Amino acid sequence: MTTIGLCQINPWVGHLQHNLEKIKHHLALCQQQGVDLVVFPECAITGYPLEDLVLNRYFLQQVEYVIHDLADATIGSSTAILLGSPWLQADKIVNTAMLIEDGKIQHILLKHKLPNHGVFDEKRIFQPGPLPVPILFRGLQLGIMVCEDMWYPEPTQHLKQNGAEVLVVLNGSPFDLTKHERRQNQAKERVAETGLPLIYLNMVGGQDHLVFDGQSFVMTADQDYALEMPAFQEAVGFIKLEKKESRVSVKPLEETSKNLITEDEAVYHCLVMGLKDYVEKNGFKGVLIGLSGGIDSALVAAIAVDALGAERVHCIMMPSPYTSKASFDDAKSIVEFLKTSYQVLNIEPAMMAYQDILQDTFTGQAADTTEENIQSRARGMLLMAMSNKNGSMVLSTGNKSEMAVGYATLYGDMCGGYNPLKDVYKLQVFSLSQWRNENNHPNFLGPKGPVMPVSVITKPPSAELKPNQTDQDSLPAYEILDAILYELIEKKSSIQDVVAQGFNQADVDRVYHLLHRAEYKRRQSPPGPKVSTKALSAERRYPITNGFLLNL
Repeated sequence: MTTIGLCQINPWVGHLQHNLEKIKHHLALCQQQGVDLVVFPECAITGYPLEDLVLNRYFLQQVEYVIHDLADATIGSSTAILLGSPWLQADKIVNTAMLIEDGKIQHILLKHKLPNHGVFDEKRIFQPGPLPVPILFRGLQLGIMVCEDMWYPEPTQHLKQNGAEVLVVLNGSPFDLTKHERRQNQAKERVAETGLPLIYLNMVGGQDHLVFDGQSFVMTADQDYALEMPAFQEAVGFIKLEKKESRVSVKPLEETSKNLITEDEAVYHCLVMGLKDYVEKNGFKGVLIGLSGGIDSALVAAIAVDALGAERVHCIMMPSPYTSKASFDDAKSIVEFLKTSYQVLNIEPAMMAYQDILQDTFTGQAADTTEENIQSRARGMLLMAMSNKNGSMVLSTGNKSEMAVGYATLYGDMCGGYNPLKDVYKLQVFSLSQWRNENNHPNFLGPKGPVMPVSVITKPPSAELKPNQTDQDSLPAYEILDAILYELIEKKSSIQDVVAQGFNQADVDRVYHLLHRAEYKRRQSPPGPKVSTKALSAERRYPITNGFLLNL
């Protein structure tokens, strides 16, 4: 019997000492359990993705020192380590899985399939390795792969043909709403093709615009789940492999339960983890939120409190002459629910100052969106001034629907260091707000009950930049807008394809043109966690100067 400890950890990109200590800590836990092999995710020693950091030769030299330091921790131990790390081999930078035992690197296995799609560009920074071959460990032939290798049949077939008895996959696979199901389906295909059990170990944690969700699992040769690990939290799972004749069986060492998580729950956890790690790993004291009384800023405030705690979240209400009493009351109620600090800064004096400065320049021209945008930029100026003064980071609150069509003010409500809702459609904002009002999780630092008054969820959305304004004065109803945007963005449908589904031609034309015209704004927007299959800016990048639109 061979026992394995699976360590679903949250590494910190580039912070080698932090990652080394975390790995040593988990190694010690597994050594106490007497396991034969402790497994860590792809690039566990460095974090992932590394982007151009991995092209720095001094960084790779430090990686080598840290790996040898880790190897020393296995001297005289019966527990070996399998982990992912970049490596400089024959003057080529490769992405590897390393087996470390008794003080030495016993095997270095290279990633064969390098992803070059969506958020990945590994072909630019890594060199591919040959098709993997099994390695013998404690009487078992381990077929070890790194992430993308599992998504194609050739690596697993090659491992099977060369005698592999169990498949082990080290992963740095970021979250989106369809990803976990797709991972499991790919695993089932590989198991069906080879007849071998499969161990899938993924990392967790936020890294800029990506969030890794964990949800590691172990699949038997019969495509059942021997182990399912939790979503969006570090965890250790233990399994045993038993070999009888030519078949290896997989069983958990302790009772395991099925990992059930709803769509809203998964997205909310992703947003909380993404924000928490962005703030913590970048060393910010806390966050500032311009709280309008509307649902977007209310949801961002709830996410921030759940991620960081109320004491690190400061909300600022910045009313103008157009701010309704309902918004004022709702903003005050939100901070009472969340127990954050709160202050009110009236922007009317700033509006009047700008009006005085610009009155000669604007003589003879009617008021329009220019004056509306001045309000937004005045708010942005105040938030950034407070950020500069106290070291807290401003959170932007615009959702994906707004970012898609440019319904946001550059250098105004778009300012900030991070935007938790950047990849969340407006209808999802409503759904997530309702979900959080009705649910909680032990990992959340916010209130156990509701996080906002029901009135915030039910009132019509409005920027409140002019009298009696609603979002639908400028945009189609969100039920229509989000549906059109989903077709254009996620499904990459043409105008003709969308109209053929029954949408109004004028609405589709308008949304399509707004989507493309706003590209320049999105290039200047803060990062935010990816939750969809096609995140704007991260995975959908159109040329800003785009003459194709002139012919439509």
